Amino acid sequence: MTNGTASTRLIVPALQPLYGSLSGLSYPMIRFFTGLILMPHGAQKLFGWFGGGGLEGTGGFFAQNLGLEPGIFWAGLVGATEFFGGLFLAVGFLTRPAAIGIAILMAYAAFMVHLPSGFFWNKGGYEYPLLWGLIALAIAFRGGGELSVDRKIGREF
Repeated sequence: MTNGTASTRLIVPALQPLYGSLSGLSYPMIRFFTGLILMPHGAQKLFGWFGGGGLEGTGGFFAQNLGLEPGIFWAGLVGATEFFGGLFLAVGFLTRPAAIGIAILMAYAAFMVHLPSGFFWNKGGYEYPLLWGLIALAIAFRGGGELSVDRKIGREF
């Protein structure tokens, strides 16, 4: 027992130094790659990169298929949340507001857009947006943490 908690014995004790030195990177890694992976989705909507429709194409899709009017406004808002919110998560700047925005967006996508298609993402279901929304919510609870701009400037939201 250490400080009232049970310590875990490793099956391969020789790995302890490796685990000890890398464990501090786990949360920054989750935050960084969550943001980085969301950015291309926003770039599709905002700039038409990676085969996306840009504001015009995405706006038309949002208006015609999802009933979101005006479509270009919603395409811009969703694209900016994914692209700039993803960027902010990746670097850990304004981490909590960015994460909350992403969590709200992903909750809407999961339950208002993808729910009718079932759970599995390969069938257009809500699995993917639900996962990213839950990760964003967890990031909002924790904040920027180690290796973040928020920590570097000494201010968090």
